[in-house]
Amino acid sequence: MTRPGDRWQNWGRSASVRPQLVEFPASTAAVQRSVRAAAARGMRVKAIGAGHSFTGIAVAPGVLLDLSDLTGLVGADRRTGRVTLRAGTRLHQIPRLLAPYGLAMPNLGDIDRQSIAGALSTGTHGTGARFGGIATQVVGVTLVTADGELLRVDDEHEADLLPAVALGLGALGILVEVTLQCVPAFLLHAVEAPEALDEVLDGLEDRVAAADHFEFYWFAHTDRAMTKTNTRLPESAVRRPLPRIGKWVDDVVIGNGLHQIACSVARTVPATIPAINRASVRLWGDREFTDLSHRVFATERSVRFREMEYALPAENVRAAFDALRALVADRGWRISFPVEVRFAAADDLWLSTASGRASAYIAVHRYWREDPTEYFHAVEQIMLGFGGRPHWGKMHTLDAAALRDRYPRFGDFVALRDRLDPARMFANRHLDRILGE
Repeated sequence: MTRPGDRWQNWGRSASVRPQLVEFPASTAAVQRSVRAAAARGMRVKAIGAGHSFTGIAVAPGVLLDLSDLTGLVGADRRTGRVTLRAGTRLHQIPRLLAPYGLAMPNLGDIDRQSIAGALSTGTHGTGARFGGIATQVVGVTLVTADGELLRVDDEHEADLLPAVALGLGALGILVEVTLQCVPAFLLHAVEAPEALDEVLDGLEDRVAAADHFEFYWFAHTDRAMTKTNTRLPESAVRRPLPRIGKWVDDVVIGNGLHQIACSVARTVPATIPAINRASVRLWGDREFTDLSHRVFATERSVRFREMEYALPAENVRAAFDALRALVADRGWRISFPVEVRFAAADDLWLSTASGRASAYIAVHRYWREDPTEYFHAVEQIMLGFGGRPHWGKMHTLDAAALRDRYPRFGDFVALRDRLDPARMFANRHLDRILGE
C-alpha cells in the first residue's frame, strides 16, 4: 500500500514516483470528490491499478488514486452477456464473478494480475487471429472527467466516442465502471509442444488461421519454438485439467523457481545463457490438457522482467522475426528471456495497436536487473521498419510526432482529449511525450 511520501513503483521496476497525495476511493462518488479536490488545489491526478505497465503511463507525481478498493460486480445480464465491473477489479477476480451467470470473457492475455481499467487503457491483448484485444470487448464505460462530472458512453449515450474511450490511455478521464460483452463460459483444449522453429515459421500463416488461439516462444540460441495452440470447446465438454502436482511443478517450480535461478546465473555469467536456453526448451512446454478458459489463457509470472512489444501488419511478422534473429546473432548478444509472437484481429478502436489491420505481435524481454536499452533500441528499429506500433503499456521510445502517422485517428483522439481535459488534469510526463502537451 502506497502512502504519501512513499515511493510507488511499477511491477517491472522501470517507473517510480513519490506522489504528493495518495487516496483510496471505494466508490464513484469518492473518485469525483478526489478529482474536484485536486482541481481546486491545482494538482494533477492519476489512477493506478496493479502497476503492470512497463512505461510511465500511470506515474502520478500529484494525486495518486489507488483503485484497489473500487472493485466488484455492478451487474450482469445472462441473456445479453453484458457485465458491468468496477474499474479496479483485477482480471483474475473476474472469472469467479462471472461464474454464477455462466459467462466468460472472450479472450485474455497470459497475465491476469492487471486491473480491468489498466488492461483496457493500455491495450492489453491475448492471441487469436479471429479475436481482438480486451478493449474490443467493451460496450460501455463510465468515467470521471476533469470537472468531476460523470461521462457515460455506451450504445445510447455518446456512442460515437466508444472507440476512443475503450482504449483511452488514462488521458480522457478516470474509468470507474466498464461494461463488457461476455460470452457463454467455455473450455480450452491446450496443446503445448516444442517444435522445430523453421517448420513453425514456414507454416505460420496456416497455423494461425487454423487455430482459435496460437502463439509461440523462441529462446534465442536455439532452433526450437515453444508452441501453444488452444481450441475452444463448449463448457459441457469433458475437462481434463493438469494434475495439481504436475501443474505446480511446471508453473511454479520450473516456470518461476528454476527460471529465476537461471536468470540470476545468466546475469552473472552470460556465457551460460545458450546452454540454459537449450535446457529450458527441454524442460518447458510439452503438455496437453483441457480446462476452463481462464485457467488456460493465464499463467503465473513471478520472475520480474521488462518488456517491449510491437504490433505489425500480420503479413510482416515472418520478415520482422527473421530480422530479429539475425540481429541477435550478428551482435553476439546473450538473451535469456524468450521472444513471444502472438496475433490479433483488426478492430476499429482509435488507438488500438490492431486498429484497421490484422496484427501480429513480437515481444522481447530482459530480466529486470539487466539493462535492456541496447537490445530494445535495436529491435525497435526493426519493428518500425515493418510498420510497427508500440504496445502502450510496454517500453518504447516514440513520441507524439512519430506516433501520429501510425494511427489514422490519432488527431481525433488528441482533439477529444482537448475537449475532455483541456487543463491536462490527467496528464503526466509520459502522456505529454506520446500525445503531446
